[in-house]
Amino acid sequence: MSIVVVGISHKTAPVEIRERLAFAESRLPEALQALADKQTASEAVIVSTCNRVEIIAAMPNSQNSENPASRLHEFLCGFHNCEATVLEKHSYNLTDAAAIHHIFRVTSSLDSMVVGEPQITGQVKEAFQLAQQTGSVGHTLTRLMNRAFAVAKRVRNETGIGSSAVSISYVAVELARKVFEDLNGTTVMLVGAGEMAELAAKHLLNCGANNILIANRTYENAVKLAEELNGEAVRFEDFERRLADVEIVICSTGSPNYLILPAQIKRALASRHNRPMMLVDISVPRNIDPAINDLDNVFLFDVDDLESIAAANLAERQREAVRAEAIIAEETERFAAVLAEGDVNAVIGAFRQQAESVAFAELERSRKRLGDLTEDQEAALRVMLNAIVNKFTQPVIKQLRESDDGHSSYLAAWRGFYHRHEDKE
Repeated sequence: MSIVVVGISHKTAPVEIRERLAFAESRLPEALQALADKQTASEAVIVSTCNRVEIIAAMPNSQNSENPASRLHEFLCGFHNCEATVLEKHSYNLTDAAAIHHIFRVTSSLDSMVVGEPQITGQVKEAFQLAQQTGSVGHTLTRLMNRAFAVAKRVRNETGIGSSAVSISYVAVELARKVFEDLNGTTVMLVGAGEMAELAAKHLLNCGANNILIANRTYENAVKLAEELNGEAVRFEDFERRLADVEIVICSTGSPNYLILPAQIKRALASRHNRPMMLVDISVPRNIDPAINDLDNVFLFDVDDLESIAAANLAERQREAVRAEAIIAEETERFAAVLAEGDVNAVIGAFRQQAESVAFAELERSRKRLGDLTEDQEAALRVMLNAIVNKFTQPVIKQLRESDDGHSSYLAAWRGFYHRHEDKE
């Protein structure tokens, strides 16, 4: 079997092309069944996300001039009613070792828009599970995908590729962890309801914060977001009164002026008996007076602080990605060798079986000349034929194993013989 990948991604195609070729979740089972029809492919997995659409297929080794990816191209164009020229311009086609290498990189999030993000591993797992449920995968792709998940786990365990935050919203959460160590039971206030502030609040909830207060000039918007986050809406004119109740303040409004001033934070600290507070200002222009930084037990970060930390973390991920790439290369070579060995064993098995069939067919044709044989004579004759078959096949088998470098015409000839023999059965 050959492993073939045909796909597009954020690196090769704009969003309008990715949208055209994306698979609706409801149509994925239909697409998988149509793909793995033994005419287009023997086995298939479809990975369809906002950043990529890929078909991973296992296809019989072809001895003719057909490009194994061409059938997948035809399927994609036909299923989405897309012009072939569009796909040709934006797609990539990978086979065998190159395909395996790509699958391992994608699953380990080395090919993601944000290197090291964990979502893609889960998305690939979901795609594989759906293929299993649909019955579009067999032995080859099951081995490949399970290995891909093991490689992704190894990359996570042996490198720091996912250990540092690279999004502004999540950097805020990582800073909060450093300030408070344990976020369980903390209360967070959002002043304003900007997108990044909302994302940061969701991350904080996931990390243990148990209460979210939302103060917004438009109270109805605060109520709506509070319902979404299971929090509490606060009227904007009341947010100062509630400052003493919170450990973390995230400010993101469109105001041109400072909304949180040193005097307000001093009063809140006094009510809190100087327990620490963390303030995050994601607004541009800033809404929190930077002079607050001079107060004790207050940790203030603005958007430049967050972006510089995110940039440093991204650079660290890129350094870790170099180590991850070495793991991917090693695992690709190992799996490609295992896959090739399986192919060689199938060829050798067919060759040995065919040789035995020829030998014992000749025995049956010679029955009349041999006359009646005793049981001992019959057994001795069969042992002798097996010995002759072994003597003739062993040198060929040895050559087959030693020549499996991916480019051997000798092995290719025997593979061709094997598949022709398969087709007759």
